[in-house]
Amino acid sequence: MANFKLMDQNGNNAGEVTLNDNVFSVEPNEAVVFDAIIRQRAGKRQGTSKVKNRSAVRGGGKKPWRQKGTGRARQGSIRAPQWRGGGVVFGPTPRSYAYSMPRKQRRLAIKSVLSQKLLDQNLVVLDKLTLDAPKTKDFVAILNGLKLEGKVLVVSDDKNVQLSAKNLPKVKVVPVNGLNVEDAVNYDKLVLTQDDVKKIEEVLA
Repeated sequence: MANFKLMDQNGNNAGEVTLNDNVFSVEPNEAVVFDAIIRQRAGKRQGTSKVKNRSAVRGGGKKPWRQKGTGRARQGSIRAPQWRGGGVVFGPTPRSYAYSMPRKQRRLAIKSVLSQKLLDQNLVVLDKLTLDAPKTKDFVAILNGLKLEGKVLVVSDDKNVQLSAKNLPKVKVVPVNGLNVEDAVNYDKLVLTQDDVKKIEEVLA
């Protein structure tokens, strides 16, 4: 168990928080993180591309000419693939690109990212993060007080916080159960609250 500096949302020191070594101090595994990101992106693909095969193309019910005796190649339909306007061979059909990944690997991936954030000093833990009303100006003041620069990923279940960050291009707010590997890697800084740390450790430790 390691002690980590705890801050309030105004940027002042608020004591220390204990981080579980099994979650925030594991050896980062880049290969597993890479596989987790590829899996996550594959699951986002729509997979709606579609072409018409010869059974789906309109027309072509009658045999163009008799089988033998014409001197031409035999043909069964004017909607066969070799005809203009015919069906497409081996074209794409609607499908799902999602695939599974072992749970231990999924957990190792997110733990690797959290541990790397801690090693790079890109992790900020707050005692709490709340807003009385959804107001972008107030949320920006909090970020400035914390001296956060670059792209910031904030983990918060507070609806006012989520709404306040919607218009900020370099800030994304996700609920604690929505914390994922791709976002954690894409954003420079990760902001958690003390309660979020406990919830994450309950699942991953």
